[in-house]
Amino acid sequence: MPTSSLERIHSVPATALTWRGGLLAAAAWLALAVFLPFYPEHGRPWPFTRELAVAATVVAGLLALLALLPGRSERLLARLRRAGPWLIALPLLLGLWTLATAKLRLLPVPFFAPPQALVEVFVDDWPRLGLSLAHSLWLLLNGVAAGAFCGFLAGLAIGWSQRIGYWVHPVLRLLGPIPSTALLPICFFFFPTSWSASVFLIALATWFPVTVLTWSGVASVDRAYYEVARTLGASNAFLILRVAIPAALPQVFVGLFMGLGASFSVLVVAEMMGVKAGLGWYLQWAQGWAAYANMYAALLVMALLCSGLITLLFAIRDRVLAWQKGTMKW
Repeated sequence: MPTSSLERIHSVPATALTWRGGLLAAAAWLALAVFLPFYPEHGRPWPFTRELAVAATVVAGLLALLALLPGRSERLLARLRRAGPWLIALPLLLGLWTLATAKLRLLPVPFFAPPQALVEVFVDDWPRLGLSLAHSLWLLLNGVAAGAFCGFLAGLAIGWSQRIGYWVHPVLRLLGPIPSTALLPICFFFFPTSWSASVFLIALATWFPVTVLTWSGVASVDRAYYEVARTLGASNAFLILRVAIPAALPQVFVGLFMGLGASFSVLVVAEMMGVKAGLGWYLQWAQGWAAYANMYAALLVMALLCSGLITLLFAIRDRVLAWQKGTMKW
């Protein structure tokens, strides 16, 4: 049978399934758009209810359009196919959330805010929230960059030189397992500003996993590679740059992934201890004023920031390590 015929046979069921999933998702979003403004709210009406309903209507229209015209949006449908169940579940979860808070008040307010309250925070308080996001991102990038650079050099030195490993390894085993946040009082004494102390703590949280994984990657390189390169006249610099580092890169990226995750926990604590802006500071400010909707909005922004940076790291890894693309999932 010709290849084109096989492709048509295999593509028809996928397109049909995508079409049905899109219609179901569109119906779920349309139901949410009807439910939000017409089901009466308990107590005072929440702002941005109608705006949220309009947004749900727009999403329902776009999904219906994609479902009814699959031929013109084949690439986009291929990406949305796996997200089909979530596109159906998300409006249902939003409806249940609204029902339990704004409609029936099953969950006490203000401890549990409805989705409309989060929209209100993003609309009314976006300058303060955006400034906090920019400060946290700048602080995080400085700390992670410093920790990753120092950790890579330390791991490379320990894995390459037994003499350096003899002296650094005990320090690594003693200092590495200590939580970075436990060093807060010492850092604020030695560093001139709270910002520099926060950078050091984030760098320390990143440094330990990057060092250990880089050291493990360099130490696990097959010695036969070095012997072959030396036979061909390679110098030590060539062995480090062209043999040890490329072979250790998969482990280095695992260390970066672990360090980036650890740095976020340190970021929140560090920004609660004297930094004038940032998502951690914003969380503390929201808790002090009992503005729980602002707190939830900051947590959502923080989750999106963490997920976005890790996704970017994995994209860089797949580009640098093209031969291992897809071996690690996120």
